[in-house]
Amino acid sequence: MATPSRPDSAHHWVTTFTIPQRVIPYLFLLPALAALAIAVFWPALRAFYLSFTTFGVDLTAAPTWVGTANLRRLMVDPVFWQTVRNTLVYLAGVVPILTFAPLGLAILVNRQLRGIHWLRVAYYSPVVVSMVVAGIAWRWLYAETGLFNQVLRSLGLSEGGIPWLTSPALALFSVMAVTVWKGLGYYMVIYLAGLQSIPQDLYEAAALDGSDGWRRHWDITLPLMRPYLVLVGVISAIAATKVFEEVYIMTQGGPRNSSKTVVYYIYEQAFQKFEISYACTLGLALFLVILALSALQLAVNDSSKPVV
Repeated sequence: MATPSRPDSAHHWVTTFTIPQRVIPYLFLLPALAALAIAVFWPALRAFYLSFTTFGVDLTAAPTWVGTANLRRLMVDPVFWQTVRNTLVYLAGVVPILTFAPLGLAILVNRQLRGIHWLRVAYYSPVVVSMVVAGIAWRWLYAETGLFNQVLRSLGLSEGGIPWLTSPALALFSVMAVTVWKGLGYYMVIYLAGLQSIPQDLYEAAALDGSDGWRRHWDITLPLMRPYLVLVGVISAIAATKVFEEVYIMTQGGPRNSSKTVVYYIYEQAFQKFEISYACTLGLALFLVILALSALQLAVNDSSKPVV
């Protein structure tokens, strides 16, 4: 009688060891989670801890625990509250334009016309331009001898030119114009995807009922595009809250802090004045604002009806 062969030990281990099905997805996520822990989660926790400390002259030495001293300083910091006002003005000026104007552009280019693809590319092209390049170009346009002032002089509207970036009353709005110019094409593409998901049968039925022209967009397009409007509104609000490149390149927060935003103030405190702990406290306040906006987006999206 033949003796049964002894199973290979490695094969036996593989066949007897099974991974629970619910654990397998987390094994695939493990490398990405490890990278996030190193690059995002740990720095965030470290910044939270540093917001309750202070550094001495030697930044390489261990920080000293000061509790809520940085928070108390923030509450009475006039420059911080000015940056908050500037950021709120940025939100109030940029978000409504970037929420509704791209929808009009999307409706305009959502037509079966000859060469419409080139028109879409023209509207989207500012998105692919680097903000550094765009900021330098617009700074030249805004200069005293720039294109805008040259046109105004040639039309006889302004002999001395307009101080677009050197006037406390105009600097912030001049920077806002660059943000709008850069964002129109990006949000237009989001709306264009939503428009192309709407069945044409609805427009044909509305035409039979006498709803034609812009009236059909009021009756059909706007209600069905509501989730996209909410999405674009919240995304543009978060982006406007974190605006930095435009301010850094064009005005560096001036003149007299008139265009300084919260993010630029954080950069200034951390990398120009080396107030690392206070910059972490400012970052914590900004994080809470962005967290509130993100929670608002989730709440509104849950209450929105699904797109047809």
